[in-house]
Amino acid sequence: MKKVVVVGSINMDLVTRCKRAPKGGETLFGEEFFQVPGGKGANQAVAIGKLGTEVTMLGKVGKDSFGKDLINSMKESGVDARYIEEGEKSTGIAKIIVEENGQNRILVVAGANSEVDKAYIDRYLDVIKECDIVVAQLEIPVEIVAYALAKAKEFGKMTILNPAPARELDDEIIKNSDLIIPNESELALITGMPTETEEEIKKAGEKLLDMGVSNLIVTLGSKGSLHLNREVCEFHSAYKVKAIDTTAAGDSFIGGLVRELKDNNVGEAIEFATKVSAIAVTRKGAQTSIPTIEEVENFEGVKNEEK
Repeated sequence: MKKVVVVGSINMDLVTRCKRAPKGGETLFGEEFFQVPGGKGANQAVAIGKLGTEVTMLGKVGKDSFGKDLINSMKESGVDARYIEEGEKSTGIAKIIVEENGQNRILVVAGANSEVDKAYIDRYLDVIKECDIVVAQLEIPVEIVAYALAKAKEFGKMTILNPAPARELDDEIIKNSDLIIPNESELALITGMPTETEEEIKKAGEKLLDMGVSNLIVTLGSKGSLHLNREVCEFHSAYKVKAIDTTAAGDSFIGGLVRELKDNNVGEAIEFATKVSAIAVTRKGAQTSIPTIEEVENFEGVKNEEK
């Protein structure tokens, strides 16, 4: 069985559901509040673990109750959390407003995530050496993401980067990422090119391929995703579902993709990942919305023909 290491953020999500988000200076009443384990790194690790793949999480939490709860949640989902350390800052949090139509607005306070440094990565290089795939995002310091990806490539590992939240990336990070999974806005920021149409997305994607990326998957929300490499330009439609909360849709997609990924089967892995994310958006919260492998295998959905 493949082994995966996720290097990234661990947050507690503080979620408010409401009809719509308030405007500047406006006060509205929400309909519901709850807290759910989150953080892009932890979400992706939990998705991989729930889907039955061996996964280890590398990251930091604070010396507080949120940190303890987050570690326990990951363990319950099959994630190896032995190497998560406590930092000096509080556990990272994300304040999330979920509107009635399922759209969300997120404000992140990094906290202990900002304390993940090179010394921490160096302490667990053996963990990276023993894995097959390293997955990273951009909710820990970007220079540490670059360092972890470079080390992973030095050890001959496959590397996957989810460049979220959106920001500009240097050539070194792009070169050391075998597979990059952005949405349209993230792709636009990375490449400095427009991504309003499918043709523009293809041109922006080709720029990343020229920079050394082997495969690119651009997630397109309810439309689906576009897979690009030197031989393939293939659209994968999404499933028709009623979205309740899209908070962990992308993280669930990545978890499903990693679960199914083998040599030269990216298209098949995308089809599986699309099912995972379709289930996730019909449920509330981040990690609580992620399905198990049994749920995905029993999922029967209808594809959306819109492109």
